[in-house]
Amino acid sequence: MLDYIRGRGVVRLAELEERFDVSPATVRRDLAYLDEQGRIQRVHGGAVALESRLEEPLFDDKTSIASREKRRIAEYAATQIMHGDTIYLDGGSTVLELARLLVNRTDITVVTNSLRAAIELSGNGPRLILVGGELRRLSQTTIGPLTRYLLQTMRTDKAFMGTMGLSWPEGLTTSDPGEAYTKELAMHQALHVFVLADHQKAGKVAFARSGEPRTATTLITDAKFPVQLVKTLKKNGWGVEKV
Repeated sequence: MLDYIRGRGVVRLAELEERFDVSPATVRRDLAYLDEQGRIQRVHGGAVALESRLEEPLFDDKTSIASREKRRIAEYAATQIMHGDTIYLDGGSTVLELARLLVNRTDITVVTNSLRAAIELSGNGPRLILVGGELRRLSQTTIGPLTRYLLQTMRTDKAFMGTMGLSWPEGLTTSDPGEAYTKELAMHQALHVFVLADHQKAGKVAFARSGEPRTATTLITDAKFPVQLVKTLKKNGWGVEKV
C-alpha cells in the first residue's frame, strides 16, 4: 500500500479499498499506522505520500516548467478572446502567461482570483475585477466559500482555467479542496471554459476534483499531450486544440 501511495502521490480511501480489495476499516487502520510511522500524511478522505506529494511547487518554480509550451498555449488562448468579452482568469502559471498578453486589451473585462494576474493587469489594460476570499499563499489565489459571494452574481463569457491534473474519468483535479471549490464555481458561471494544460498534466490525479469532465469545453495543450487521452476527451464532448 505504501508503494502504491508513493507512486500515485495522492490517493483516496475508495481507491485503496478497490485496489487492494479490503474493507474501509482495514484501509483506515493501515493508513493510521503509516501516518504514525511518518511515511504518509493522512488527509480528509485519503492520504498523501510525504516523499512524492502531488502538490504544486512554489509558484515561482512552476513558471520554469515547460515554459515554451505554456507560452504557446497562452498565445493561442489569447486569440479566443473577442472584443467586449468578460473573462475569468484562474490561478496557475499558464494562465499567468495569458494575463501578460492582455495588458493592452482595454476592450475586455477580466475577473480573477489570482493575485499574480491582478498585478500584471493593475497598471493598465482591461477593466479588472478581483475575487475576494481566503488567500492561499502557495498558489497566490483567493479560494474557498467566501469567493462565492462575488462569483455567483456574475456570468462570464469565457473562463481560462489551470489544473494540476487532467485524466479520465476524474476530470480536473487539484491539491486543495478550497481551491477546487472556487475553480468549479468559476467554471459553472462561464458560458465557455478553456482548460490550459501542458502534456505534463495528462493522466495525473490530485487530491480534490475541481471540475466534472462535462464542465470543460475546450482543452488547449501542446503537441506532446497523449493521443489516447485526446481521443477519450473528444469522444466525451471536449474540444481539443494542440498548439
